[in-house]
Amino acid sequence: MAEYRHLVRIANTDLKGERIIGIALTGIKGVGPRFAKAVCIAAGIETGKKTGELTDTEVKQLEKVILNADMNLPKWMFNRRKDPEDGLDKHLITNQLVFAKDTDLRDMKKLKNYRGMRHAFGLPSRGQRTRSNFRKNKGKSLGVKRKA
Repeated sequence: MAEYRHLVRIANTDLKGERIIGIALTGIKGVGPRFAKAVCIAAGIETGKKTGELTDTEVKQLEKVILNADMNLPKWMFNRRKDPEDGLDKHLITNQLVFAKDTDLRDMKKLKNYRGMRHAFGLPSRGQRTRSNFRKNKGKSLGVKRKA
């Protein structure tokens, strides 16, 4: 058996060695449970294997599949399809994902479209009601006045 490691570094993220690889990969920002399972299958690694028991070649294979997600993975699993800049289907992780989200929000605010303005004012942008919820952004709670 190979040497057991308590921390395994994949895609600039430290993963705990005692967790199984299918769950440990979800610790990487931008990788969910279904994507993690698909990555394991594409890399040829059993999803129930402990992260600390992976060999160096298996770690490199996992990192290769995660960073170049277009290898044998369906396009609908990607988190950035038809990127506005270049029109390609991508799967972004870690800092790339944060930067892309911030750029999208900044562009919406600059265009002054509906969603951009809602983000700028700190209001919900997906049609939720605002009378009772989102009070932390609007001030004190509404109440009923008592008779004098």
